[in-house]
Amino acid sequence: MKRAIALTALLSLAILATPPASAATGSASLGGRHTDPGRQVLPANDGWAAEGSGTTGGSAAPASNVHTVSTRTQLATALAAPSPKIIYVKGTIGTDKTCADYTTGGYTLQAYLAAYDPAVWGRTTEPSGPLEDARAASAAKQTANIKLKVGSNTTIVGLGKNARIRGVNLHVDKADNVIVRNIGFEDTADCFPQWDPTDGAEGNWNSLYDNISVTGSTHVWVDHNTFTDGDNPDSSQPLYFGRPYQVHDGQLDITNGANYVTASWNRFAGHDKTMLIGSTNTPGVDVGKLKVTVHHNHFDDVLQRLPRVRFGQVHVYNNYYEVPDDSTFVYALGVGVQSQIFAENNFFRLSRAVDPAKLLYNWAGTTLTARGNVLRVGGQVTPIDLIAVYNAANDPDFGTDAGWTPTLHTGIDPAESVRLSVSQHAGVGEIS
Repeated sequence: MKRAIALTALLSLAILATPPASAATGSASLGGRHTDPGRQVLPANDGWAAEGSGTTGGSAAPASNVHTVSTRTQLATALAAPSPKIIYVKGTIGTDKTCADYTTGGYTLQAYLAAYDPAVWGRTTEPSGPLEDARAASAAKQTANIKLKVGSNTTIVGLGKNARIRGVNLHVDKADNVIVRNIGFEDTADCFPQWDPTDGAEGNWNSLYDNISVTGSTHVWVDHNTFTDGDNPDSSQPLYFGRPYQVHDGQLDITNGANYVTASWNRFAGHDKTMLIGSTNTPGVDVGKLKVTVHHNHFDDVLQRLPRVRFGQVHVYNNYYEVPDDSTFVYALGVGVQSQIFAENNFFRLSRAVDPAKLLYNWAGTTLTARGNVLRVGGQVTPIDLIAVYNAANDPDFGTDAGWTPTLHTGIDPAESVRLSVSQHAGVGEIS
C-alpha cells in the first residue's frame, strides 16, 4: 500500500509555478563578464549570505593588498596579509610535502592495523597508546602544513579556467565577509585516518580535512568552484577491518555556529561525505544559526550529505542531482536534529535502480518543506513530492512544514530548466 501511495504522490503533484530567475545562469548572475572577479560582490538578496550588510569579501582592498599566488607558500603569505585583501589563484597550488614527511613517532599503517585490529583491540573503546599517539602526532604535522586559515574581508578567486588548489584545507574560522570563487579543489587527503570501532555498528575510519571548512564564521559566499577527489577517489580506497579506509572528509562543511552562507553554482563530483551543515546533535552554538542557502549546484555522483543539516534554516533550491548508481548512493538531503530544510525546484536525475525514497534520510529530524521538485528516470520527467515518497516507505513520517519561508533569494527557476542551466554553468570557468 505504501508503494502505491508513493507512486501516486510521485506522478500526481503539479509543479510549483515560480518566476524565472532574475539572474538566470552562468556569469549573467555574477555582475557581468567584464567585471574584475576580485572586485565582484554577492548580489543583493542572493541567499542567506546577503543578510544585513551582505558579503563583499576583499573587494575594497587597495592595490597594495592584491596578491597573485601560484604556490602554497605564496598563498599562506597572502592569507596572512592585512585585510581587506584579494588573492588571485593562478595555475595549480599543491602541498610541498608527502605523507612520509609528516610521519613521526614510529607510526606505520601496518603497525597501526595490527595494534587496533578489532580481533586484538576489541570494539568497545577508541584506540589509545603509543601507536595512536604517533598517529595523532603525525596528523598534527600534516595539519600544520595543509590547513590554511582565511580571515575576514577576504576574496580568493581563481584566474581563468585552470585555477586549482590541491591537497589543502581552506579553513574559514571565526571570520566575517569571505568570498571563495572559481577554484578547482582536489584531494584534501588525510595521511593518517583514525580508526574508531565505536563509530556505528561496524566502526569507521574518520579523516580530518575538508576542502573548505567554514566554522564559526558569518557572511561567506562559495561560488562557481569545482570539488573532486582528483586522481585519488574514495572509490579506490581499500577496506580495513571491513570498512572503507576514508581519507577524505567533506568537500564543503559549515559547522560550529557558522551563519549566513551562500553556496551557489558549484560542482561537487565523485565524493562520499559532501556537505555537512551543523556540528553535533547536542544543542549548543549551532542553535539559531547555520542559516545557509544552497542553490544552482551540481551534485554529480556524490553519495551523501547533499547537504546533511542540523538545526539550521537551509534553503536548497534549483540544484541538479545526478545519481547513476544505487549500490553506493546513500541519500541526498539529511534531515537532522531541529533542522528546517526548505527544498524547492530541484531536479533529481536517478538511474532506474535508485529508489526515490532514498532522496531523504532521517537523522533525527522531524519536518521539512519540499515543493516544486522534479524527478527524471530514464527519459521521463515527473513531479515528485519528496516527503510523500519518503513517508510511504518509512516510519516515522516527516512533517511537511519547516516553519519558515525563505525571502533572501533571487528569482527561482522552474525545476525543469535546472538540469541544462546548472550542468552548463556550474563549476570553474564561468566568471573569467
